Amino acid sequence: MGGFLLGIDVGGTFTDVLVVDTSAGVFRVVKVPTTPHDQSVGFLGGLDDTGIAAASIEAIVHGTTIGTNAILEGKGAPCGVITTRGFRDVLEIGRRTRPNAYGMIGSFEPLIPRELRLEVTERVAADGSVLEALDEEEVRRAVQLLRERGAEALVIHLLHSYANPDHEQRCREIAQESWPNQYITVGSEILPEFREFERGSTAALNGAIQPIIARYTSGLTTGLGSRGFTKDLLFMQGNGGMMAAGVAARRAVHTVMSGPAAGAIAAAATAGQAGFTDVIACDMGGTSFDVTVIRGGQAELSSEKDIRYAVPVRVPMIDIHTIGAGGGSIARVNRGGMLEVGPESAGSRPGPICYGRGGARVTVTDAHVLLGRIDPTAIAGAAATELACVREAMAEQVGRPLGLDADRAAAAVLAVVGDQLAGAIRLKLVEKGHDPRDFVLVAFGGAGPLHAVGLARELGIPCVLVPRFPGITSALGCVLADVRHDFVQTVNRPLLETSGRAVDDALGEQAQRGRMLIEREAVEIDRIDVVHEADLLHEGQTHVLRVPIDGPGFEPREVARRFADRYRERFDIELPGVGVMLINLRTAVIGRRPALDLGLLAAADGPGTRESPATTRRVCFDGAWLETPVHRRERLSPGERLGGPALVEQLDATTLIDPGATARVDDWGNLIVSV
Repeated sequence: MGGFLLGIDVGGTFTDVLVVDTSAGVFRVVKVPTTPHDQSVGFLGGLDDTGIAAASIEAIVHGTTIGTNAILEGKGAPCGVITTRGFRDVLEIGRRTRPNAYGMIGSFEPLIPRELRLEVTERVAADGSVLEALDEEEVRRAVQLLRERGAEALVIHLLHSYANPDHEQRCREIAQESWPNQYITVGSEILPEFREFERGSTAALNGAIQPIIARYTSGLTTGLGSRGFTKDLLFMQGNGGMMAAGVAARRAVHTVMSGPAAGAIAAAATAGQAGFTDVIACDMGGTSFDVTVIRGGQAELSSEKDIRYAVPVRVPMIDIHTIGAGGGSIARVNRGGMLEVGPESAGSRPGPICYGRGGARVTVTDAHVLLGRIDPTAIAGAAATELACVREAMAEQVGRPLGLDADRAAAAVLAVVGDQLAGAIRLKLVEKGHDPRDFVLVAFGGAGPLHAVGLARELGIPCVLVPRFPGITSALGCVLADVRHDFVQTVNRPLLETSGRAVDDALGEQAQRGRMLIEREAVEIDRIDVVHEADLLHEGQTHVLRVPIDGPGFEPREVARRFADRYRERFDIELPGVGVMLINLRTAVIGRRPALDLGLLAAADGPGTRESPATTRRVCFDGAWLETPVHRRERLSPGERLGGPALVEQLDATTLIDPGATARVDDWGNLIVSV
């Protein structure tokens, strides 16, 4: 594939652009501040800064947080729901959990307010039979009332529509007669799966962010077109694949967590090329810290994520655990006298105090600057002035309430955030029964390499991998991503009573839909892979286990044997006398894009630093200030070795190598640190 490939990832603080010239085998990196008021401004500004004519670009793949942020901040579009009579409050009742596990306190704001949730007469049974016909006049009145109440988007969510979608489809036809736009979400098309609350929540999420994503994609498409770009803009999905902008505008919920998913894809590819298949991918940017467990070179997918309290999203996405801890996370002492860091972030504007953009609240990045770990001259024009401001603010906001000087206060901030990061990693590993000593920690994001070695030591992880360009790893993931579409269909029958032919027909229909989508997207691919899986559980149980379905010809007894093996592996018990239920059939259709040689990122620009580093700087380690060599990443050649303490600086990140640790540069330009 010739021409330029662009991966553009919009984070909370920076927008990262990776340009790969596939014909010449070279690349370039651009970082610009994210523009929260309109992310397309930063996107197009980063594109312009590359200096590349848009007409010569082969493909642009984009990872965005716009949909995720709208959900987390409660800023979705006004959305109305039409649902089955008697089920108006499903989104509010949910699973009857509590915001706080202890005590009768806490509040919950449903995704869609009650006055915008309306009922109509109809009823479909769980087997798909019609118990009560759809009252079409009620649908027309509901549509008109929702318009009058200011709904911009419409969600149609009827009981058991996964088994029979006829009523939902008829509702859409009626709504289209008078609805003023295309923002109509049909629940059975977004998620044809049982469990009404989870399916309804996923459909409501799609409806709430569809206008936002549609306007965003339209603005980007217009801006790109005016610059001469004629191809389809491609969007990352939370499942690690990508889709065309037009599909993203309709299936907006699939863009949730797309930026972190791109990072996980790149981490798996980078580690795999370096010879590591079991890794913990840790992405620490300006606002958040994302953890992904990768086994056998593959990030696990999950359909069991809650995007916020009592708001589940049940589309397949890479299993990522996120906490609000990044370089821009704000440190403060609470009313109880305890030091807290995050989840509130200073963002890109005003940003940390050391940025010199008017920030007034101390952050994790400010703590690193005070302790010598980040060069203030690299991020602020008047370094001495900014450093004095940082020191004064750290002493005032953190040090004085705790009885510490500015340096010890900065160390306390890093200790607190380090404990949060380690806790997030422990949660994902313990949750899956893994031993940290069996993994390699892959650290990326602008702040990740500063914390990586300390985290590895805390957790007993023996090795850290820092990619050649850690700050643009998610943008690299956009370039590496395949085209992917996932499908699910509920069956909910005893496995051994299920017709193999019926299952084959259902899986074949899902595969055909995926192939048609990929064909319409017209993205250059080498081949199409189809992966089938089944969700199974024992009768009387609630949670499913997923097993693969290989080859043509569904064999219920063979699938039952695989389920028994998986159940024994997971729980160390067998239940031979309990029946097995086939709950869902899943299909992933993956268009494999031409492979990209990651070796082109390894190029060094200089003779290396074996004889002496260019500079040294005093850096604080565990309360002791040590004169620390500072190396430029672009001057490190493959095979070079560094002993700690050391700093490795580059455009997009700084890597901190603690005393006692050693690092080497591998053949692909990665830093491999032995802890």
